[in-house]
Amino acid sequence: MLRPGAIAAATALLGGATSAQDLTRLSLEELSAVEVSSASRRVEKLARVPASLYVITADAIRRSGARSLPEALRLAPNLQVARLNADQYAITARGFNNAVGNKLLVLIDGRTVYAPYFSGVQWDQQDVMLEDVARIEVTSGPGGSVWGTNAVNGIIHIIRKPAAATPGLMLVATGSASQRSAGLRWGGSLPGQGHWRAYAKLQRQQAGVSEAGNATTDASRREQLGWRADWLDDGDGVTLQGDIYRGDTEDRVLAGLNRGGVRTSGTNVLARWTGRLDGGSRLRARAYYDHVTREDRLLYSPRYSVLDLELQHSVGWGAHQLDWGGGWRRARDRIAPGLFFGFTPDRATQRWLNLFVQDQWQLNEQWQLTVGTKFEHNGYTGWEALPSLRVGWMPSARQQWWASLSRAVRAPARLDRDLRLPPQPPFLIAGGPDFVSEVARVVELGHRGQPMPSLNYALTLYHHDWSRLRSGQPPPNAMVQNMIAGGSWGLEAWGQWQPLTWLKLSAGLNRLHQDLAVQPGSRDPVGPSALGNDPRQQWQLRASLQPHARHELDLGLRRVAALPNPAVPAYTVLDLHYAWRAAPGLELMLGGQNLLSGRHAEANAAPGRNVWGPEGYVQLRWSPL
Repeated sequence: MLRPGAIAAATALLGGATSAQDLTRLSLEELSAVEVSSASRRVEKLARVPASLYVITADAIRRSGARSLPEALRLAPNLQVARLNADQYAITARGFNNAVGNKLLVLIDGRTVYAPYFSGVQWDQQDVMLEDVARIEVTSGPGGSVWGTNAVNGIIHIIRKPAAATPGLMLVATGSASQRSAGLRWGGSLPGQGHWRAYAKLQRQQAGVSEAGNATTDASRREQLGWRADWLDDGDGVTLQGDIYRGDTEDRVLAGLNRGGVRTSGTNVLARWTGRLDGGSRLRARAYYDHVTREDRLLYSPRYSVLDLELQHSVGWGAHQLDWGGGWRRARDRIAPGLFFGFTPDRATQRWLNLFVQDQWQLNEQWQLTVGTKFEHNGYTGWEALPSLRVGWMPSARQQWWASLSRAVRAPARLDRDLRLPPQPPFLIAGGPDFVSEVARVVELGHRGQPMPSLNYALTLYHHDWSRLRSGQPPPNAMVQNMIAGGSWGLEAWGQWQPLTWLKLSAGLNRLHQDLAVQPGSRDPVGPSALGNDPRQQWQLRASLQPHARHELDLGLRRVAALPNPAVPAYTVLDLHYAWRAAPGLELMLGGQNLLSGRHAEANAAPGRNVWGPEGYVQLRWSPL
């Protein structure tokens, strides 16, 4: 269900048209009609989606004072977000959280942003101007029948506003002891009822501090430019957009030698067309190109390009809503060896082909059945089938029960098959030439309700049956295998209550239990702990107050339980944000983060891990009328 606040509007599929109505003033009851697109790849009302889907709205992001995508993602109670160092994060849903997590699919405006050579996300290379974000849809649980392999534990879809919703000039500047950033955006009209916008964003991050009290060598700087042009009519039409960025961290010294920093850069271009055919059906075509480089003399230095093409047709047929289509993706890479790791071969070209179909059948006014599957082909294991069955029951307009059965896989990547440690023989680790897909069979039961206009909630129980999870062997020539299996289960819950017109309260709870073990015949020296480090419980409480039209106050209390291996103590933090609309188009925000206690760690082993303590910030947002 939705957080207090609202998105700028209910947007069309993957960033389509925006209503002129200001949703920030709607009640929770009216907000339940907001539309989302990640569950079925087309627009539908959130209240009818049979999935564990949470929406982070544009207003919630603004009021939180978030300065980066990972900070904004902390607002989702169904995600685990752990900060590793000054600019790197580990983010997951339903477990397996680490720096190379590979079971969470992340998209920006429909563009997949995971690195194909390891099936995970480098969060220091993913950023947007947060003021352009319409909403972030966070689905926990499998989405393979819609989005394909790697959508195993969840999907994060960052959807930006159409250009028509961002006219004129906007300036944003933020400063704190550890970070300074500035953003500029300008938008306007184009011939043919089109609209455009362009933005520039600069960020400087100071080095962190280790638990031992030493400065860490992770100071960074980043510059990013982007643009978008739309010719849209009620969500149909053409969108062209792109981004370009570069980033650098400070140099690192190892054994008395300068090993350099991490240099990153990237360029992406996306084109999308959506139109209606005779009979009312809808056709969507999308293509994007993504080129990424990462230079890291300690680990390894990948350079890769991705070309992705996709076509989808949506048609209503009586009580059926049918969505079907297909896609093709090609990735070419060259991975230069570093001090520790290399890939053999150092160059590769991979191709993926997929076909999907999903039928949403409205059995009657109360019952809905959704059956779908995706067939995806990769160069390692051939065709993978990703079926899903979902049933929803709405005994009234204000409540829904749903259940699902799904099969999801995490397909092999170059990291599983081709990794070498060290880069030259003799090897301690020599990849896994026989590594196959990791498999999850998932059962979910959910309930969403709104017992009164001022109160809504959502609950989800789930169980994942895991097989063929990644495991290792002792060196020398250790090979990656599929010798860990078991189960994980848990509860996701959140709700919002608006007892007064000027006060909104929200809460979220996430519990996770795992029972994983190495299978007979394996010589894995580490076991399941290598797959991730997850808390058994985390919760959050938030309060949003607006006692006056020009004044806003937001408080967020977060508790994360201890991590088992390596051991990380539990921590509780309070975030406080106050915003003052000093004049039309001018907003000043003051805030404090990580309040209540001293410094705390969120991941990694002592004593070298980073710790985070209380910090204040100031943010200025100006948009002349």
